[in-house]
Amino acid sequence: MSIGEILAVLRRRWYVMVPLTLISLLAGAHLYRSVPVAYQSQSSVALLDSTAVAELAPAFGNPIANAGGSLVVTADVLIRTLSGTDAARDLQGIGVTDPYTVGFAANTSGPMLTLTVTGTDRENVLEETNKLTAFAGETLNALQAAAKVKPAYMVQTAPVVLPQTPVPQMKSRYQQVLGVVILGTTAAFVLSFLTDSLLAAIRRRRAPEAAPARGRGRRKPWGRQLDATALLSGYLALAFFIPSNLTLPGMGGVGTPANVFALLCLFWYLAAWITGRIRPAPGTRLPRVVMCLLAFSVLGSYLANAMRGSSHKEVLAADRGLIGLLVWVSLVVLVSAGIQDRERLDVLLRRAVVMGSVVAAIGFYDFFTATNVADSISIPGLQSSVAQITTLDRGSFTRPRATTAQPLEFGGMLAILLPFAVQQAFDPVRRHLRAWRRWAPVALMGGALPLTVSRTSIIGALIVVLVMVLRWKPERRWAAIGLLMGAVACFKVIIPGLIGTITALFASFVSNSDSSTQARTVKYSAIVPYLTERPLFGRGFGTFLPELFFFTDNQYMLTLAEMGLVGLLALLVLLFTGIHQGGAIRRLARTESDRELGQAFFASALVSLVIAATFDALSFPMFAGVFFLTIAAGGSYLGFIRRTAPEPATVESPCSSTSRPPTTDRSRVAAR
Repeated sequence: MSIGEILAVLRRRWYVMVPLTLISLLAGAHLYRSVPVAYQSQSSVALLDSTAVAELAPAFGNPIANAGGSLVVTADVLIRTLSGTDAARDLQGIGVTDPYTVGFAANTSGPMLTLTVTGTDRENVLEETNKLTAFAGETLNALQAAAKVKPAYMVQTAPVVLPQTPVPQMKSRYQQVLGVVILGTTAAFVLSFLTDSLLAAIRRRRAPEAAPARGRGRRKPWGRQLDATALLSGYLALAFFIPSNLTLPGMGGVGTPANVFALLCLFWYLAAWITGRIRPAPGTRLPRVVMCLLAFSVLGSYLANAMRGSSHKEVLAADRGLIGLLVWVSLVVLVSAGIQDRERLDVLLRRAVVMGSVVAAIGFYDFFTATNVADSISIPGLQSSVAQITTLDRGSFTRPRATTAQPLEFGGMLAILLPFAVQQAFDPVRRHLRAWRRWAPVALMGGALPLTVSRTSIIGALIVVLVMVLRWKPERRWAAIGLLMGAVACFKVIIPGLIGTITALFASFVSNSDSSTQARTVKYSAIVPYLTERPLFGRGFGTFLPELFFFTDNQYMLTLAEMGLVGLLALLVLLFTGIHQGGAIRRLARTESDRELGQAFFASALVSLVIAATFDALSFPMFAGVFFLTIAAGGSYLGFIRRTAPEPATVESPCSSTSRPPTTDRSRVAAR
């Protein structure tokens, strides 16, 4: 469906679009005038050692000099106590009636607490913040007195930042107004196309043989047909070439231009689907069914977050989580239901590989120049959603991230695209191309993975090698093994110390002497209290914020905290669906090229399954977008393969049909 056709429908059904849009604008204006401005005040409190403990080394009488792990545990106990219902009831008794939050101070690992009060009365908010700060100290003393701690050994509270002058929170107000306007405009858009589709169906029933009254005429420039492949190519270009940390103001990490474009593409699909221009191809339902399971778990966690009396930050984070879910649904629907032609799906995967190789080339530049290209990119209207992104080092090497938000995202994204680069290099359809055009993406992606100096990238590369190489014929397999050994030797000569650093990284992991590994494993037990508190649907998707809690560096642990056991089950079903699709494509394929394509999908899904345990993968927009795109592409390819697979033998027809008419001729792709 072209842009001209979309505009024509909206013009014909103006009596639906215009009134509902005006109503949404009026509702937004009324909300802006009626909703009072919220004010927020904060204070910071530090826990200090008791006078008796402070006399010992290393403090030697200075309680500020020692903020050890025991004080962090005490701070956690105090936070949980102040966040409980008993404390809330006591605070209401002394006049703290507005919503408040208590948590660890941002960007700190010590016993530093931040107390926040939000309300509509500026003076009252400041007074309540003072009362909350004083109540925190009294509560800590009461807890220690109940435990019969001697006064000389009691931990003390010291205000570090006094209650600040309340500042207006206009951001949340604008978000509410914008949400009403977007909801009304979206409803008007969908109802316009529903009305047009219903009226067209009525006309067809009344005059089934009537010829169309209007001729085609000359096609206008904006009337060129758009398809899902073209739109998804635009999404990939925005995702790969605009740094992941640059987002629209007020939307956080989910507000990247690529994600916003994906949501607009979802509207395009709805318009085309409602008017009957697009019908999902047969046999491509599996990815959409699995996404329904994931959407159910996300919506369940959203309701769980709304029912537990969460803080304002958590509510906004849950809203951003719903936006992220819509982006993922858009990608899965566009790929699995919007692409009707095998050729166009091939084109999409090739474009993804080419764009990924460009990002890998940027990573090479970052590594050898010890800089980051993304730091110099500034786009008007966008702001960084991650504060103080700096170039990361490990050993004596700079870890590249190219246009991604973090080296782990860079390595993970390349690892799930590498199998398709290898498959396309061997594809007979592309044999007419020069060798460097076929093998350059493989060299760039595979070579960029070790440069990240991370276990995630190396594990992903090893999985790709094991899954892909072991299925090849002996002559190709031994040639590949020799090439890999030569590549390792080249890295050892060209970049001295890189192989040794990576080896030492895994050696420290095996011996459990690596500080980063220990920091991650210690946090696993910290997830248990949150899981036992809400085991089914968790605290809410997207609400386990590092500034309120801590980094998990493990997607499965993060899913347990945010979506509970139901969410973890949905995520595992999604991952194993990708593995199943790859295996099914390989079993049903009639050509060696398609069998290798199935193996590529199998390897990509297996990489995602394993490396999801090494970092919070779905929190990074570029990795998540590529992951859901490949999962949906696997389901779409499986549908195409099933429609061309030979029919099984039956009792009536003991001789099975050798083939079905192919839906597309892949030889025509060679010219593209």
